[in-house]
Amino acid sequence: MTSRTPNPLGPPVGGNTAQRPSRETRLVGRHVTLVGVSSAQHADQLYPHISGPENAYLWDYLFDGPFDDIAVFRANLKAKETSQDPVFYSILLNDQGNNEVVGMTSYLRIEPGHRCIEVGSLLFLPKLQRTPAATEAMYLMARHVFEDLGYRRYEWKCNELNAPSRRAALRLGFTYDGLFRKHMIVRGLNRDTTWFSMIDDDWPGIKQALEAWLDPSNFDGEGKQKKRLEEFRQ
Repeated sequence: MTSRTPNPLGPPVGGNTAQRPSRETRLVGRHVTLVGVSSAQHADQLYPHISGPENAYLWDYLFDGPFDDIAVFRANLKAKETSQDPVFYSILLNDQGNNEVVGMTSYLRIEPGHRCIEVGSLLFLPKLQRTPAATEAMYLMARHVFEDLGYRRYEWKCNELNAPSRRAALRLGFTYDGLFRKHMIVRGLNRDTTWFSMIDDDWPGIKQALEAWLDPSNFDGEGKQKKRLEEFRQ
């Protein structure tokens, strides 16, 4: 009998199944705190900043919205409160104890068995965009995924036309994985989806860079960064 060369197989994966994220979790940083979305607590604060034609662009790359009726928006957040996948969080500013809501985010496509999870449904108000608080929110979520929940792959996906999202993924340390052409039809429009990922092997270096960038010593008296985040990974 002719011997057959074994097919190549991947290395064994040890460890336990990852944990599912919980909306009861509070992720606390210097600038922001992430808490489970609450229609009762957050809808009225968010609505003036996400409604109306002047704010409709905030929803361009999301799967719901825009909202021009606060009752409909409250109902939308109420549904998000009980969603198991995605699990939605509100982003609160730690500003003199005011806990102002400045955005929403979520974990989704949660696969504890494969230890793979995605961050998405990002809605950042202008007050949060391009700030250390926004970077810290993403840092807190990534740290929770790898260090508390036990995932080994963390994904970021976005519409290929969403250039700010693509830039943000690369800035934060995600690696470009590829383009899924004609991946979805959203609101009757084609969506090609760009995939990015961060894995547990990457995390120690990415964490070190994020913490160095977020350190108060990296900002001058006017709050301007001294070194870009990318420079800490060189």
